[in-house]
Amino acid sequence: MADHDTLISQFTAVSGVESERARFFLESAAWNLESALSSFYEEGDEEAESEPLGDRPEAEGAPSPPQRPSSQPTPLQSMMDHDSESSSEEEGQAFYAGGSEHSGQQVLGPPKKKTDMVAKLFKSAKEHGAEVLETGREGKKQKKICFGGTGYRLGETNDDTEVIPDTSEQEERPRDVSLKMWRTGFSVDGGPLRAYEDPANAEFLNAIRRGEVPLELIREAKGGEVYINMADHRHEDYAAPKVAVKAFTGSGHTLGSPAPSVVGQETQPAETRRNAAIMGASSDTKMLEQTAEDNLTVNTAEPTTSIQIRLPDGSRLVIKLNHSHTVGDIRQFIQTARPTYQHTDFAIMTTFPYAELTNMSQTVAEGKLLNSSIVVKTK
Repeated sequence: MADHDTLISQFTAVSGVESERARFFLESAAWNLESALSSFYEEGDEEAESEPLGDRPEAEGAPSPPQRPSSQPTPLQSMMDHDSESSSEEEGQAFYAGGSEHSGQQVLGPPKKKTDMVAKLFKSAKEHGAEVLETGREGKKQKKICFGGTGYRLGETNDDTEVIPDTSEQEERPRDVSLKMWRTGFSVDGGPLRAYEDPANAEFLNAIRRGEVPLELIREAKGGEVYINMADHRHEDYAAPKVAVKAFTGSGHTLGSPAPSVVGQETQPAETRRNAAIMGASSDTKMLEQTAEDNLTVNTAEPTTSIQIRLPDGSRLVIKLNHSHTVGDIRQFIQTARPTYQHTDFAIMTTFPYAELTNMSQTVAEGKLLNSSIVVKTK
């Protein structure tokens, strides 16, 4: 308890507060005198901070320090006067936290030159009508439009189709600019750090202070509307944005055909060769189907019927035959029109209910296949 009473006496002698208040700060700081004094001057009595040191009342029972003539300043006062004259604006305000003629402590506040300037910029922007956004919204960019160009509104027929012109280029969209104020400078849209002290940035900062859009941003927007989103990072060092990694960069080489070109050989574009191949395959298919129909020998004088044949590849064949033709004739027609089925085992089945036609001598009329559809399935 004797140690606690000594600490309370020292606290009251330095701060000039009552014993109960001194006990509160010391107990909060686990009876650490320096921590208690720091807490007192950070959160403490507003009256004590507003009053001059010479006008503060002395605590009851606290010993008063010995007086010296005013013409002879103490060494501590001389040191403080010298330090206050040599300190610059960037060192911040000096606070006195001492209590005797031979001891004391001088506490320097945080630098306030740059931070005060940034605070004034934000204050001026609010006075000119700037809105305070929620946390995390300052860097939110405008959503990109995924689709653009001319559109077509389809109708019931080909004549009532409506053409919708592209109006995206005609609409003037405002440009969003991200302005971040850092500890030593500012950045625009994730660009490099621009120092506050640089004379080249004076015009930009003066425009922000007046609540105006800087001229360089108006030029970049080509006279369009500009939205400036200011973000307060004055207590942080500049952090360069992360560069997006591109998967493939650099030059490339297009590989050609491995076959050497022959002098005098006529070359055709790939598209022309592809179209020629498709046309050749189509003409061959029609020739094969015609050959299969000729081999079938349909007698027009007798009753005829048409049967649709659905193949496994999705294509369809329509065969015209007499009622007396058999299932074997249909199988022969399929193998002639599609030679690939000559070496493939397949089954001919009805649609519904599914039933395989295995009797090759059964006629179309007997199998009830008149004007019906059959399905070819590979085994």
